[in-house]
Amino acid sequence: MVRRTKEDAAVTREQLLDAAERVFRERGVTRASLAEVAAAAGVTRGAVYWHFKDKADLFSAMVERATLPLDAMLLEADPESCADALAKLRELAIGALTRLAEDPRTQAVFEVIFHRTELTEELASVAARHDQERCACLSQVERLLARAVEVGQLPADLDTALATRAMHGYISGIMREWVLDKDGCDLARAAPAFVDTFLGGLRTHPPRRTETVRPRIRPRALPR
Repeated sequence: MVRRTKEDAAVTREQLLDAAERVFRERGVTRASLAEVAAAAGVTRGAVYWHFKDKADLFSAMVERATLPLDAMLLEADPESCADALAKLRELAIGALTRLAEDPRTQAVFEVIFHRTELTEELASVAARHDQERCACLSQVERLLARAVEVGQLPADLDTALATRAMHGYISGIMREWVLDKDGCDLARAAPAFVDTFLGGLRTHPPRRTETVRPRIRPRALPR
């Protein structure tokens, strides 16, 4: 009986996350209410609070369910033992774009993140957590670029911090635009060309350090 209750609770939680994707996508996160999410899931409002303490908690769980595989792929990469850092970076970037192109859940969540979310005070904790996770991912990308410099794939004076931000802006910009206009291109097929265009430019016209050394990107701690 206890096992069945846990299984039922897990099913209800997934139903609420599915409903949150639909409601947030249609209404926007700020305008949507937990009562609307509960109704869309076919459960009571009390069931929402059983699993999530508030809208921010529900939103965070919805985002994490879709983005955790992408974050895991990046954070599990080991730059120090990577013989071909640029190949690993290429693989990760193509994998992220391909997952977006082929997974409806990832598409729904990224549409909400990019175009249906206003970071109001209600979502302040979400914004802080997102910023921390973003910095952790940027730091890992920079470590891969630093490894590429170390093994001679990129110039010794590469500004790794600037290159990291450029790559992040480039890939996230492609994602943002594609979510708005999915008919604009076959993203899964175009992903290798997109990534190779950036990496080709990085090889031939890399951002180089000036006399002032730019500080490396480091993960941030969540505010207490």
